[in-house]
Amino acid sequence: MSDQKRPYRKKRRAELEQETRLRITESAVALHGSLGPARTSMSAVAEHAGVHRSTLYRHFSDEEALFDACSAHWSATNPPPDIAEWAGIEDPDARLRAALEAMYAYYRRTEAMIANLLRDIELPAVGSRMAGFLEYLEAIHGTLLRGRPRRRAVRAAIGHALAFTTWRSLARDQQLNDRQAVELMCRLVAAADDH
Repeated sequence: MSDQKRPYRKKRRAELEQETRLRITESAVALHGSLGPARTSMSAVAEHAGVHRSTLYRHFSDEEALFDACSAHWSATNPPPDIAEWAGIEDPDARLRAALEAMYAYYRRTEAMIANLLRDIELPAVGSRMAGFLEYLEAIHGTLLRGRPRRRAVRAAIGHALAFTTWRSLARDQQLNDRQAVELMCRLVAAADDH
């Protein structure tokens, strides 16, 4: 083999390895979104990706490594709304409305994955990774409390309005669209604010 062909083959081999790694990662994301992490085995990921288990383990030494790659990939392709988008809004009601509109749109886009992650949150691998998302929701909660009375009912109403389970109940069980759900939750917070 000529010396000129070696770098090309090395580069091509590295590209193929990257493509395989990405295919495995995307398979894990797809299965976590459809079945959930608790119901996704390494064998299922390998089968979904169209690779042998030995290939999967060559790229990811264990479930933890695969979960890290899966989480990073999903988070990069599904970033949550930026709190700064509404944090600067002075009026608490307008800030609440803007935050809920952004969060409910995010919940709609990511519903299957978030539902599965919350269902499987007792798994250490899931719980440790969801901690950051729960802290993010706490930061939003604090931002939305600014300029409002610090009564327990107000805190509870805002927390309830921000919860994924609230959005899911309103959107799926009660069949409200996101605009209607936002309006209802804004009224709930206003009622808590008035008492």
